[in-house]
Amino acid sequence: MYEARIRLRIAAGDAHYGGGLVDGAHMLKLFGDVATELLIYTDGDEGLFVAYDNVEFLSPVRAGDYIEASGVITGYGNTSRKMAFKAERVIAALPGSDSAAQILEQPVTVCRATGTCMVPKEKQRYSPPRR
Repeated sequence: MYEARIRLRIAAGDAHYGGGLVDGAHMLKLFGDVATELLIYTDGDEGLFVAYDNVEFLSPVRAGDYIEASGVITGYGNTSRKMAFKAERVIAALPGSDSAAQILEQPVTVCRATGTCMVPKEKQRYSPPRR
């Protein structure tokens, strides 16, 4: 099973609320990027995100945090791909500092989600999907 993983620093410009808080939609954008990589790997095409089945926001994300988003394909249909995603804080910005950060001993899960993507049959370049 292939797992896609990306790591990115949350910039100050990504903060949407007071205290440098970042909106949850930012995590969903990361999951979309992970889904795209998974579909390219398994089908050779970016595909389309159809729906989220479940989204859980578990911990606030702030500007300066480093987030690692990952995902796996959990099921294959004729054109659909079921996926599970997780976003974890791996480095936390230190409150009150404009530049200090802390590498976390244990990542903190900030968001989990499941969803469905699809790749039209005519766009699938690998048959059966590479797993």
